[in-house]
Amino acid sequence: MALIETEALRHSYRAGRGLLWAIDGISLTIEQGEFVSVTGPSGSGKSTFMNILGCLDTPTQGHYRLNGVNVRSLDRDALAAIRNRRIGFVFQSFNLLPRTTALENVEVPLLYSRMHTSESRRRARALLDDVGLSDRASHTPAELSGGEQQRVAIARALVNEPLVLLADEPTGALDTQTSGEIMAIFRRLNREHGLTIVLITHEPDIAAQAGRVVGFRDGRVVVDQSCVPRSTAMPSVAYPSVEHAVG
Repeated sequence: MALIETEALRHSYRAGRGLLWAIDGISLTIEQGEFVSVTGPSGSGKSTFMNILGCLDTPTQGHYRLNGVNVRSLDRDALAAIRNRRIGFVFQSFNLLPRTTALENVEVPLLYSRMHTSESRRRARALLDDVGLSDRASHTPAELSGGEQQRVAIARALVNEPLVLLADEPTGALDTQTSGEIMAIFRRLNREHGLTIVLITHEPDIAAQAGRVVGFRDGRVVVDQSCVPRSTAMPSVAYPSVEHAVG
């Protein structure tokens, strides 16, 4: 079943008196349960593509359907609802609230729901436990390592049971060992729970750990191939399973 479909997708920016096409005619289908890495050099259009998939931006031309819904036709409120309830985001810079505990950071997306406080707290605690941070729930980001902060960000991205997880350079600020541990979490979420993941990266070794690699250059797709996901040489960390990861 196709979860993400883009058709002749184009997006432009003003550049002086003309237009710069950041993405130029991208047609892709991503099936439910796929783990896809999107890679390419700086300026290739991969981040613009992710912003469109995440409903953070709208295409200039073309169509984008998420779970059968034509996203381009939605108004601002509907787009905000999709971002909050259907898409989980993980960023290179973690984007955690600095004066807020790990547990409270995971709960943030639930503030916009009608979920009872006790249930939101229970769900957040369960997800922190699932990424190996139950003993760090009361710590603020400044008291956590980079890898721990990224695990909090992953738990936060899962708390609303998204249809798809979008990860933008999630290992870019991490060392090699910690990058391997974060990728182990993504592989397990995809393998054991069928979570659809689209990961943006410029690192070939990270891209190769997905089941499919899509390469961008100059706003166009130049590579689209399946591959046997391979882990890096670092030992993987065994995390317990994530309950309710996919709604």
